[in-house]
Amino acid sequence: MQSWRRKSLWLALSASWLLLSFLGIFPLLRLAVPPRSRPGVPQGWPRWLDADLLQSFSQPGELLEDAPQPPQAPHGGSCNWGACFDTSKCRGDGLKVFVYPEAGPISETHRRILASLEGSRYHTFSPAEACLLLLLISDTSTGECSSVPLQWNRGRNHLVLGLHPATCLRTFQLGQAMVAEASPTVDIFRPGFDVALPLLPKAHPLRGGASGQLRQHSPHPGVALLALAEERGGWRTAGTNSSACPWDGRCEQDPGPEQTHSRETLPNATFCLIPGHLPDASRFLQALQAGCIPVLLSPRWELPFSEVIDWTKAAIVADERLRLQVLAALQEMPPARVLALRQQTQFLWDAYFSSVEKVIHTTLEIIQDRVFGASARPSLLWNSPPGALLALPTFSRSLHDFPFYHLQQGSCPEGRFSALIWVGAPGQPPLKLIQAVAGSQHCAQILVLWSSERPLPSTWPETAVPLAVIEGHRKVSDRFFPYSTISTDAVLSLDAQSSLSTSEVDFAFVVWQSFPERMVGFLTWSHFWDEAQGSWGYTAERANEFSMVLTTAAFYHRYYHTLFTHALPKALRTLADEAPTCVDILMNFLVAAVTKLPPIKVPYGKRHQEAAPLPPEVPGRGPEPQPATQDCINQLAAGFGHMPLVSSRLRLDPVLFKDPVSVQRKKYRSLEKP
Repeated sequence: MQSWRRKSLWLALSASWLLLSFLGIFPLLRLAVPPRSRPGVPQGWPRWLDADLLQSFSQPGELLEDAPQPPQAPHGGSCNWGACFDTSKCRGDGLKVFVYPEAGPISETHRRILASLEGSRYHTFSPAEACLLLLLISDTSTGECSSVPLQWNRGRNHLVLGLHPATCLRTFQLGQAMVAEASPTVDIFRPGFDVALPLLPKAHPLRGGASGQLRQHSPHPGVALLALAEERGGWRTAGTNSSACPWDGRCEQDPGPEQTHSRETLPNATFCLIPGHLPDASRFLQALQAGCIPVLLSPRWELPFSEVIDWTKAAIVADERLRLQVLAALQEMPPARVLALRQQTQFLWDAYFSSVEKVIHTTLEIIQDRVFGASARPSLLWNSPPGALLALPTFSRSLHDFPFYHLQQGSCPEGRFSALIWVGAPGQPPLKLIQAVAGSQHCAQILVLWSSERPLPSTWPETAVPLAVIEGHRKVSDRFFPYSTISTDAVLSLDAQSSLSTSEVDFAFVVWQSFPERMVGFLTWSHFWDEAQGSWGYTAERANEFSMVLTTAAFYHRYYHTLFTHALPKALRTLADEAPTCVDILMNFLVAAVTKLPPIKVPYGKRHQEAAPLPPEVPGRGPEPQPATQDCINQLAAGFGHMPLVSSRLRLDPVLFKDPVSVQRKKYRSLEKP
């Protein structure tokens, strides 16, 4: 009886094994998808492969095992987030960081990095107020790191940051300090505690940075399929006819036409094959900037910012022992998948890697999310435009509160707005403007920001909506402070000198509801590049294109008040206060830098056009050069590191606007009044 039972059990197990093998389950199990790293949970490498693209056609016994590598001790031994970081010091809004000053002479790049950190929203001058103490490492000619500071406290709540490989880190007494270094090897990296940085070139720009190089929105017939990172530098490309292994020169079939490019040239191909040994980590950023999908062959280094970035959407990690399968899978990849991967490379490059400033700020934002713990920002904020650096957790941690994610969430903005009327000199109450705005069916409240030296009026007109008065500090930038009294997502920014009709307000708000991440306005300026002066200029002349809308009459999302106050460097806000015309340009710079889109213009009655403010004389448009205090557009472009403004030739009008039909059939009748 027992013998019969053993035979039955053996037959059942054999049948199950054959069924699973027939269904192809085991090859899929060998290719796992990575979960998001969690603090304190160590994970081995490789953590994932792309199961949909790289199915295994070999038997398990046919693959040779990797040669055993001697293990190295990770930084700080068994330190993890819970044991070696005191979150009780991180109170208040936002992460406060104290940066240790350098005792000796430092390079110009190092000095500019320190100045950038001191001007950021993270910085504090008091170590006692800091949640994080930052020690910036620069490898000296002697190979020794900076000395341990006095407030070291065994490294607790410290971050040792090295943007470039520093040999001194191997001998530095880290204690309980976190390490942020370029391309750390996987055997010393502590997931959830250390931060993996990209391997930056020495000449990487401090801020701004070059844009991505992807110009085609889908694989172009003339673009090579593959580019291989060569050991001596540069890239070698192979054509789309390649059907064998183009990486070793020992292929049995012709790999197609090949071209070799210099080290400085970005690869012009669809996929970039990057071997996994450490020296090739620098090619990773080149591939991202070029829009070339990185194909990493068993990398020995941790991918940059892997704790928050979902690299399955922008790169492919493959086993270097399955090269023929990799090539076959790349050739058969659907064009839609290729397009999605290439688009993501451009977003990640621009959001986190194009400048040194973005790399440092991303590192600090990752640590801030760890402090928040369970209430940290969701993965969507990190892995979709505009990115986590521009989705501040101090504003909200809910996707619905930001203007960028309504399409992904299938939601729409609320149907009400708050009017914010700025009253400066001469300080006359805008009675007619208040009545016109209060008559809008979408108006929820009217806020009067009184920044005049004159005393407040004792009486205000009665309106159908609540009216409140806020006393300002007589600075132009007060207009964009995140006042808690603003109760709606939409803000209608107005100047006391503005003149609008109720129909104009209603139509502009309806347009804004369809484009909540953009500015919708009435009066426009345009920027231009003056070849003779070698500088930027701007003009209010009516033309066929524009790039800015005046905030004296414009709709936008209230979140931009938070970005204006907390994300912009203090020097730029000070510039706007000193030159009032700069405040409109600065707000347009901010929104364009976030959205990469132009503003939207709506019709404005002719009776208002003559009262529109004009910009000062600009380079190339006046007899004399513009004074430095007035030349704000060039100072802002330098502060942003690039020119973010985008031009447009589009104006949105009501459907029956100026059509030869009865006025009674038109919804916004007053728009056409002379």
